[in-house]
Amino acid sequence: MNKIAERLYNGLVKENPTFVLMLGMCPTLAVTTSAVNGLGMGLTTTVILALSNAMIAALRKIIPNGVRMPAFIVVVASFVTIVQFLLQGYVPALYESLGIYIPLIVVNCIILGRAEAYASMNPVIPSFFDGLGMGLGFTVGLTCIGIVRELVGAGKAFGARVMPDAYEPMTIFILAPGAFLVLSMLTALQNRVKRRMEMKGQETKIGTGCTGSCASCHESCGKGGEA
Repeated sequence: MNKIAERLYNGLVKENPTFVLMLGMCPTLAVTTSAVNGLGMGLTTTVILALSNAMIAALRKIIPNGVRMPAFIVVVASFVTIVQFLLQGYVPALYESLGIYIPLIVVNCIILGRAEAYASMNPVIPSFFDGLGMGLGFTVGLTCIGIVRELVGAGKAFGARVMPDAYEPMTIFILAPGAFLVLSMLTALQNRVKRRMEMKGQETKIGTGCTGSCASCHESCGKGGEA
């Protein structure tokens, strides 16, 4: 259970692919003109990422090293095709909105990166939750960007009008430059929050008499005397 929670936390916070690793920037900047598009793209990628991670982990001892990357692409492309047909059949409006960016998930560096860095070296269940955590982190990132762009650029959120009629939308935010502006602002906000949390943690250690130097510590915190 701890391993599963660790993989989910890693994808959502510690190594968030949008705000920390800065991966998958093409769909991040292109499809987040609305919150619905961002959420749809994120969930689509999450399904493909989790399933392809699990499949690659299951086949990791069978796939020869010489054809590792082509094999990964075949696995990912298979799941992308299945999800693409499902979207086209059951959610045609979202399918039309995302357009070419659905098949481009095949070469999304988040998916291939997790396949190479984690799924190819770990069992099925941890790999599945690693993909799920990374996918949910990607979904959160895209949805947040989409909400801000749609709210400021159109006065709406998830297609519903939320700003007063007197509000003048700043249309630059639903254009290409707005994607870069919102991404940079949200990344800066996350870094600021993370820095404050780290400073608070350091203050707590000092308040309890902990200096963080375990090598010369003789306290009974469980870490004293460790090199």
